[in-house]
Amino acid sequence: MRTVAVVGTGLIGTSVALALAEQGVTTHLIDRDRSAARAAAARGAGTTETPRAPVDLAVLAVPPGSVAAVLEEQQKAGLARAYTDVASVKRPPQADMEARGCDLASFVGGHPMAGRERSGPLAGRADLFGGRPWVLTPGPATEQLALGRVLELVRRCGGVPVVLSPEEHDRAVALVSHLPHLLASLMAARLRDDEALAVRLAGQGLRDVTRIAAGDAALWTDILATNAPAVAELLADLAGDLEAVLRALRAMASTDPVTARSHPAAAELSALLARGNEGHARIPGKHGGTSVTYSSVRVLLRDRAGELARVLADASGTGANIEDIRLDHATDGNTGFVELLVTGESADALTAGLRRHGWPVHA
Repeated sequence: MRTVAVVGTGLIGTSVALALAEQGVTTHLIDRDRSAARAAAARGAGTTETPRAPVDLAVLAVPPGSVAAVLEEQQKAGLARAYTDVASVKRPPQADMEARGCDLASFVGGHPMAGRERSGPLAGRADLFGGRPWVLTPGPATEQLALGRVLELVRRCGGVPVVLSPEEHDRAVALVSHLPHLLASLMAARLRDDEALAVRLAGQGLRDVTRIAAGDAALWTDILATNAPAVAELLADLAGDLEAVLRALRAMASTDPVTARSHPAAAELSALLARGNEGHARIPGKHGGTSVTYSSVRVLLRDRAGELARVLADASGTGANIEDIRLDHATDGNTGFVELLVTGESADALTAGLRRHGWPVHA
């Protein structure tokens, strides 16, 4: 694969183009917003020149509701020999393609399971897809040539191909992506008009829950509208659980705090929370393996250059294998915590080693 056209230079399109351009693939950037295409080109993602001949592959990086129309337009223009998309909904766009009479032999549906809360070409990263699942939804009419080129695209971007039917894909992403984004946005909306004092008390837990709520509202409206049936079904199940929680809390609120803990409703609430523990344990851990519970070692940092690098250098000298890192910024702006997650047997050695170097550690 020597030539590729990327139609749409937002976060995903620009990230695809950056990954390909780094490997010497001639990448043409096409966007109705010329300033976005120029911004992506300025970052080294490719050229805004129109290809003189059909490219090997066209990547349609447009919202789900626009995929079929853009495919029809670009196939009529003879842009490429094969086509794929990166939209996060698959079945409705495919039905639209069929209704429009698009050539489905040269098309393979695709969806890289990667993203950021930021959007636009300036947020693009060549390494965005490294080790991440990249769902492909080839159909009965898909030609081997088209599938081969899309598999090469996934490999060049560092993704891991996963083949699903459009229906399987849409149900899965409704659960692991679309519903979480909706809930994060609804939770973040609670902060919009609340007292400033309450927001100032926010810690890392609230940041974790609401982080993805910063995503582009127009794009997510398109995504949720296109996958409305699957999201609505899951949301109805969730609404049932919320109703159960509300009933339990109201029942406990009607008694004094001591009696509330032994109220039958407390057992129902505990059971719902335990189900959450069980579901969280199913989320894949490191390298896609079984989820592991890590020990947390929290280190107080001062807000100055090089502080994080120094604590990580001292941590590496203890021999502990750091599995993950989280940052928690203090509201005063002068300090913060770095949370180092390690296996249980490494926590004591890491704590002792950092304290020997003078770090304030909270194990």
